[in-house]
Amino acid sequence: MIGKISGRLDWRGSDSVLIDVRGVGYVVHVSDRTLAGLPGVGEAVSLYTELLVREDLLQLFGFPTMLEKEWHKLLVTVQGVGAKAAMAILGTLGPEGVSRAITLGDQRAIQAAPGVGPKLAQRVILELKSKAPGIMAMGVRLSATAHADDVVIETEAPPPKRAAKPAAPPPRAAYTADALSALINLGYGQGDAAQAVATAAGDAPEADTAALIRASLKLLAPKG
Repeated sequence: MIGKISGRLDWRGSDSVLIDVRGVGYVVHVSDRTLAGLPGVGEAVSLYTELLVREDLLQLFGFPTMLEKEWHKLLVTVQGVGAKAAMAILGTLGPEGVSRAITLGDQRAIQAAPGVGPKLAQRVILELKSKAPGIMAMGVRLSATAHADDVVIETEAPPPKRAAKPAAPPPRAAYTADALSALINLGYGQGDAAQAVATAAGDAPEADTAALIRASLKLLAPKG
């Protein structure tokens, strides 16, 4: 299994890239969102990958974070969602958007992905709503971006290698995951906690962990 590829970006297509790894070129399919975030041709690049194996086909799909890769693996378990449809959903919403849409039952958000109709969007929500909190809880650990600091790209005069800097997880993903973990530790059920955090994050996109916890507790408080 090819789990990660690090090399030089050799070519960009509309939905795939060619990565040169010491003379061997790998075609990797990526979402629009991932493609837009990649460096220029000739620069170092690194992606986590998932290999799709069929009788007549081998395809690599690439992701900037393990969080996105895990969401892709979960999405394709839904009947009718193939690897490309899962990429379209992630490319449209991103991993955080997918988490929020599934947790809140936002069918229209899933339908915004190209090629995803209402029945398929509904199936995604119904089949994955109970599984979404598990990935959300792992958000901090899985949201680090793949790095290409260890890639060897031969040039006439290679610059001195700088010390690799650890990747910081995206703040929003960290805040959401930390808030969810805190609520679960307080005794709330994972499903209820995930829905409250997703709602709070949607209402206040810039909220940090503390603000998300406060807002979520208000949502979880008994009514009446």
